[in-house]
Amino acid sequence: MPGNVKKYLDEGLRRQVESKPLFFDLSNETGQTKLQSFFYEGTIQHVVDDYEEEHLELFGVKNPTLVYTPDFKKTFAAHYAVIQKDTPLWQQGKWVFFPWGSKLVHILPEEDFQLVRTARNKNLINKDEQAKFYNGAVGIAGLSVGSSVAFALALQGGAGHLKLADMDRLALSNTNRILTGIDSLGVLKVEMAARKIYEINPYAEIELFPEGLNKENIGRFFEGLDIVIDELDNLAVKYLIREQAKKNKIAVVMAADNGDNAVVDVERYDLDQNTPFFHGRMGEVSYEMLSKLDKFGIGKMITKHVGPENVTERMQESLLEMGKTIVSWPQLGGAALINGAAVAYCIRKILNGQELESNRALISLDEKLLPSYTTSASVAKRKEIADSFKKSSVYN
Repeated sequence: MPGNVKKYLDEGLRRQVESKPLFFDLSNETGQTKLQSFFYEGTIQHVVDDYEEEHLELFGVKNPTLVYTPDFKKTFAAHYAVIQKDTPLWQQGKWVFFPWGSKLVHILPEEDFQLVRTARNKNLINKDEQAKFYNGAVGIAGLSVGSSVAFALALQGGAGHLKLADMDRLALSNTNRILTGIDSLGVLKVEMAARKIYEINPYAEIELFPEGLNKENIGRFFEGLDIVIDELDNLAVKYLIREQAKKNKIAVVMAADNGDNAVVDVERYDLDQNTPFFHGRMGEVSYEMLSKLDKFGIGKMITKHVGPENVTERMQESLLEMGKTIVSWPQLGGAALINGAAVAYCIRKILNGQELESNRALISLDEKLLPSYTTSASVAKRKEIADSFKKSSVYN
């Protein structure tokens, strides 16, 4: 009856969905019985089994000299017949269930899965680098730009051990820059990000901090971490992050979008514990002072940190309109993706002990793609705009 629709909607809203995948080993009766119960209950709605193709790729990765020979498919067929001689394919590997999508997927065991997943990285990322990248423990605080970082890490086969911290839920206005769909509206950002990462690598180990970071839990967040990514808006918690990073001797990487561009900051407390917080760009600050800032105060301080000379003209114009014609500082999806790629690059370099900028890098599409950007007239105009901006209420 139509009158029951509201009841069904309410029941659906109350239903909680896990944000962690479940694994089934069908080589034994216990796993088979458990999976069978899921089918009986109607929990599984979709089944994906591309296991033969996975094995074809695995065989090629392990035998690259055979891939381009005329008999490769025949050689693989013989190999494939052998591996399923004693155990049926459906009982091999792992079956992983994603509760949020009601989908069951057949995949290779972890070592083979990672080998195939990262095969196209070689040798842009070599074997040893890939292992260090994957085995690194990475903490990400803030999952707006931070989610782009997390996805970039996962795509490249990095950060098999993650801690994600954010207290917010996904809102419609977030979807201009966060790589997810409207089916995740209202979902905690940490769960939204974890689901996406698990879909890329279900073997990932992820710990969630849905309450965000604060004085009480930040010590636990830092336990066992090799590096931290700071993408929070809360400047007071940013300060706490640097206190802990200095104490634990680990690096902090932070990126801010700036129009279509990115500002990447690297603080190497792992190399120099005397590194000034925020490289001194905010001046003398304290947790207490930063904790008292409102949205406009935070905007001013972030602008001071980025530097008015680096803030794009349209970003400056937008900041002046906050509370008038717009509700917050603007952010673009493209810039979030640039930041994600840039920070993931930094993480890989740091985990591998490789050369990396230890202060700041500006990644500017405007500089590289606008023919007029470096002309004397454009340079003079940007200086004039920056000088004017320094005198505005947004900066002072």
